[in-house]
Amino acid sequence: MSSPQPIGVFDSGIGGLTVASAIRKVLPNEKIIYFGDTAHMPYGDKSPEAIKYYSLKIGKFLQEKGCKVIVIACNTASSLGYDDLKQFLGDSVPVFNVIDPVVKSVAESSGYEKVGVIGTKATIGSGVYARKINELNPELKVRSLATPLLAPMIEEGFFENNISQAVINSYLSAPKLKNINALILACTHYPLIKKEIESFYGNQVDILNTASIVADDVKMRLEQLQLTNKETVPYKDEFYVSDLTPSFELSTKLFFGDKIDLIQKNIWDK
Repeated sequence: MSSPQPIGVFDSGIGGLTVASAIRKVLPNEKIIYFGDTAHMPYGDKSPEAIKYYSLKIGKFLQEKGCKVIVIACNTASSLGYDDLKQFLGDSVPVFNVIDPVVKSVAESSGYEKVGVIGTKATIGSGVYARKINELNPELKVRSLATPLLAPMIEEGFFENNISQAVINSYLSAPKLKNINALILACTHYPLIKKEIESFYGNQVDILNTASIVADDVKMRLEQLQLTNKETVPYKDEFYVSDLTPSFELSTKLFFGDKIDLIQKNIWDK
């Protein structure tokens, strides 16, 4: 069996493009429909009720677009909106999150004694990474730190410069992250600053490529569900945003190369 239906991916902004790009690499025959909720970015400082509402509305939109699966490419929405969206869609569309594959990978890795986690206030406040990792590996020490300035900084195009490096260094110098063996980038924006994080640690800490971990998991689960597309006909990906922003357009070109047509879509009044 195979399915030519698209894969739906959504995030609060440009961060989920790291996941969409990784999915494109491992599943080149799949069409991707992406929704970036730039009007409400960042999700990290929103209430749980607001994040659940956004997730349900975007999930319904992607369902109506005929997506065969939906990937919540946002750690905040994955931690607070995943269960509600999964229940809302029922058996009609499988829903994947970006947390569980990373948790499984880290918990099963050997050689780690202490793992750091950085993410938005909402993701870190939920305690989801520490809880789930310790359910699988009680011996592994997990130290979590909220880094609320990073996502909006990246969204505005501030990375790989002196400003971003200063902010990153300030966060990573926190005592809580001292002597870690690995660092989980618990926000899909953060792979865009992976080089700067590696520079801070001098390659002495494993900076986990969470986007690749999630993409490999999506591929495996599509194969299990017999939903991979076997056709080699080229598809044109679709990119929707709730508010047009120059940084989003630049980022889509950075990841997907060709001229990307962004479609502004208001799904909130439906």
